[in-house]
Amino acid sequence: MKCPHCNAEIESHRNPTPTVDIIIEISDKIVLIERKNPPYGWALPGGFVDYGESYETAALREAEEETNLKVTGLRQFRTYSNPGRDPRQHTASTVFIGTANGSPSAGDDAAQAELFSKDKLPPLAFDHAEILADYFKMER
Repeated sequence: MKCPHCNAEIESHRNPTPTVDIIIEISDKIVLIERKNPPYGWALPGGFVDYGESYETAALREAEEETNLKVTGLRQFRTYSNPGRDPRQHTASTVFIGTANGSPSAGDDAAQAELFSKDKLPPLAFDHAEILADYFKMER
C-alpha cells in the first residue's frame, strides 16, 4: 500500500474485527437466535461493532435488532478471541449479559428467536457452546 501524498510504502496491519455477543436472560432461560445468513445455526444475538460505537451500545443495538427486546442491566462477561471462532474472519467478541422481559421475536438477520433452558440448548454456531458453558459455570 502506498501513501497517496508521498508515494511511500505504508505497512498495513491485519487485526481482529471487534464483535459483541449478548446473553439475554428472561426468567431462568436465555434467548438464542437462529441465523438467517451463513454461517447458519443457533447463536447468541450479536454482531459487528460499528465505527464510532461503544461495545455496550453495539450489544444493546444488536440485541434489539435481532430479538426485538429492550435489554437492561447490561454487564460485561468475557472476551473470546480464538482466531478460528468465526469461519468468515478473525473476530474478537466481547460478551455481555443482560436481562429483558417479554417474548423474543426474530428481526434483522435472525430467522427465529426463542427462549432456551440450560438443559435444552440446540447445537450452536461459532464458539457459543463454549461461551454458554462458561456462563452456566459462573451462574452456579
